[in-house]
Amino acid sequence: MNAIFGPSGNPLEFYEAGGKATVEMPAWLAQYGLDAYEYSAGKGIHASLATFEKIGEQAKQYNIKMSFHTPYYISLSGVDPEKRLKSITYIQDSLAAASALGADTIVIHAGSAAKISREEALALAKDTLRRTLDAVEDTGIHLGIETMGKVKQLGTLDEVIELCSLDKRLYPVVDFGHLNAREFGGVFQTEDDYKRVFDQIGTALGDEKARFLHCHFSKIQYTDPGGEKAHLTFEDTVYGPAFEPLGQVIVKEGLCLRIICESAGTQAKDALFMKRYVNEAKN
Repeated sequence: MNAIFGPSGNPLEFYEAGGKATVEMPAWLAQYGLDAYEYSAGKGIHASLATFEKIGEQAKQYNIKMSFHTPYYISLSGVDPEKRLKSITYIQDSLAAASALGADTIVIHAGSAAKISREEALALAKDTLRRTLDAVEDTGIHLGIETMGKVKQLGTLDEVIELCSLDKRLYPVVDFGHLNAREFGGVFQTEDDYKRVFDQIGTALGDEKARFLHCHFSKIQYTDPGGEKAHLTFEDTVYGPAFEPLGQVIVKEGLCLRIICESAGTQAKDALFMKRYVNEAKN
C-alpha cells in the first residue's frame, strides 16, 4: 500500500474547469491524478443522504477514498452541558453522512480551552467522547480527533493522543500545519521532527495507527500568541511547514498515510505536488 493524497472540499480549479456539484468531484479527481477526498461539512450538514449516496457511488467507481469533516460547531469540551451534549447528535448525523458517502473516517474538533483550564477541557472532552461511543453503533468508521492550530483550542498532539487512548474506535488526525502554527513555526524542519510524531503515536496507540495515519497538510499563517490565523498555499515561503522532509519520511519508513490538503483554493494542485514528490523520491 502507498500513501494517498487529495483535497478537502472543492478547489478553484474544479470550478474553473466547469465543475458545478460535488458529485462530479470523484471523476475530476481521478482524471487529475489524486486518490482521496474529504467532504467538508464545517458549516453544517446541508446535503441529503441521497446526495451523499450519489457522491459515494461515484467515489467507489473512481476509487477515491472518502473521509468526512464534521461541523465546526461541535465542541466536546463545551462548558454549557446542553450545547456540549448536542455534539453527540451532530456526530451521529456525521456518521450517517459518512456511511452514505462510503467514508471510513470522520474528523472532529475537540473544542475550546479558552474559558477553563486545559485539564478541565480535557476532562469534559473525555466525558463527551465516552457518551458518544455509548450512543453510536460501531460501524467501522473511525472517529478521528484532530490536532488544532489555535493556542486556546484543545488539540495538542499529547491531548489528542490522550483522548484517542479512551477507545480503539478513536483515531488521531494530525494536521501538521496546525501543530506548526500553534508553536509559532519552526516545528517541522527536519525528517526527525516529523518522525517524532509517528513514533509518539506508535508508542501510545500502536504502530498501525501511526503507519496509516489520517493527516491534514497545508501552510498556515499564524500570530504570536494566538496561533493559527489563515490557510495559505504552497507558494508561501514564510510560514510553512515544508512538506519535503515529511515526504522523505513517508518513503523511508514505508508509511501508508492519507494526506488531505487544506490549502486556500489550491488544495488539489498542492495535493498533487505532494503525491508527485513522494513518487519521485521512491525512484
